[in-house]
Amino acid sequence: MQDLLGNLFIISAPSGAGKSTLINALLKQHADMQLSVSHTTRSPRPGESNGVQYHFTDVPTFKQLIEQDQFIEWAEVFGNYYGTSKAALADKLAQGIDVFLDIDWQGARQIKQQLPFVTSIFILPPSVEALEQRLNQRGQDSAEVIAGRMAKAQDEISHADEYDYWVVNDDLQLALKQFSGIIQTQRLKQQKQAIRQQKLISGLLANETK
Repeated sequence: MQDLLGNLFIISAPSGAGKSTLINALLKQHADMQLSVSHTTRSPRPGESNGVQYHFTDVPTFKQLIEQDQFIEWAEVFGNYYGTSKAALADKLAQGIDVFLDIDWQGARQIKQQLPFVTSIFILPPSVEALEQRLNQRGQDSAEVIAGRMAKAQDEISHADEYDYWVVNDDLQLALKQFSGIIQTQRLKQQKQAIRQQKLISGLLANETK
């Protein structure tokens, strides 16, 4: 996949750090960027639709897809399975679409082993207190679930040093500016530009020899 037009980005963060807000804000600005739609065995939340936020499936079907080697990465999180389709990912990158993978550190490790060219970004909350406040303000989870997410956050953050970039999401506009800057830097690297601008380079070199 290294010679494909699109760039691949891994975005990880503890729940409540704001990674979805940052990703969605950037997607609104760029038509040639997409969030990978993962498969999951968890139930849809209010407002979620199959094929939009996730491909919702049952556990037996998910395990069958694992056996068929259909996922480039998969993991069990909070008792539910999540996985990224190999075929869907390759198709988007071949079209020149930059793809964001919203996955945890376990999935990130699996992806990096297979695709070392991937760019990884970890979103950090400004404090433990801010993280807990955001989880409570969402109003989606019970106190027990929030306590579990806070415990999980420490495990997630302990793996932040495995990522290429860190963004601290304290001030949203500043975090978005930093996040966007990382994306733009990767898009302008010579390796990808050489593929995208092949006709331009050929033309410029042809003119030099005349």
